[in-house]
Amino acid sequence: MKIVMSLYPAPESGAPPELLGCAENALGLREWLEGEGHQVVSTSAREGEELTKELADAEVLITTPFWPVYADRELLEAARELKLVLTAGVGSDHVDLRAAADRGLLVAEQTGSNVVSVAEHAVMQLLALVRNYVPAYQQVVDGRWDIGEIAARSWDLERKTVGIYGAGAIGQLIAIRLKGFDVETLYYKRTRLEHPQEQVIGARYARLEEMQERCDAIVITAPLTPETEKLFDRDVLSGMKKGAWIVNVARGGIVDTEALVEALESGHLGGYAGDVWYPEPAPADHPWRRMPNHMLTPHVSGTTLDAQRRYAADTRLCLEAYLAGEPLEKDHVIVQDGEIVGGAYKAAFSG
Repeated sequence: MKIVMSLYPAPESGAPPELLGCAENALGLREWLEGEGHQVVSTSAREGEELTKELADAEVLITTPFWPVYADRELLEAARELKLVLTAGVGSDHVDLRAAADRGLLVAEQTGSNVVSVAEHAVMQLLALVRNYVPAYQQVVDGRWDIGEIAARSWDLERKTVGIYGAGAIGQLIAIRLKGFDVETLYYKRTRLEHPQEQVIGARYARLEEMQERCDAIVITAPLTPETEKLFDRDVLSGMKKGAWIVNVARGGIVDTEALVEALESGHLGGYAGDVWYPEPAPADHPWRRMPNHMLTPHVSGTTLDAQRRYAADTRLCLEAYLAGEPLEKDHVIVQDGEIVGGAYKAAFSG
């Protein structure tokens, strides 16, 4: 069996063994798979002729949200031997799920593998925005000392109202971590949590309209689906409180690219942070790189060394089940037997 992994390249300094998620280390699975007689191609190619050629006779494709193969209908139909698409991480929006279902492919991801990592990143970036951290750090690097310039845009997080749009596992962990900051937390989830669950995470249910009106900050943690694509458009952004902050650790496509730039340049929004873009990798001339008051990072929140160990281990479990002809764990499966069956994707694509 041929297995193609499309993973991000190692840094120029080399690939330390703990950096499992890079192409050079192949999730730590090469020795095992090749020992079982399988062919492993681990590459940083994520599009173009090189990838297409490798996929022509591959049965398994493994990709990640951080260095995604945009597996559209054309790519999937060209890979005639393909049967399984695995995401080493969480989020399968880079795969055309309808096309995968039409092809009868099995699509799965490593549910829960990096939820802690992403939740911590979101809280870090929220604090960085509120406290105006990155410009303060840049002053030090530049040899400057202008206290007033930083303090003019620096606040306490305490007593602010924070909305979490898409309170799945990551969103709920963010809410729990925010409890210690004495904030009021609102959340939206397609299926409302039971009251005891709301008490545990310390959040109250609210729709987006209420968040726009009341929230000092909104953290986006919803999956990218037809329902959420460009949800945060010009109308939604302009309806938020003046000076509000946004942290997006979900997917870049949920926010309208140009509308966000306008909202920051006009001063209506106080700042934007997150680690997700569209497309990814973000081109050098992506307008978000140059907009004011942003504290963006590359898509790194879910690929800490701890997260890599978890999603590499879960990817192996999926492969072990597949190779043994056994069903994959239900929580991991997104597309199976010609149907989109995974959680939020199932609900969003059913309409």
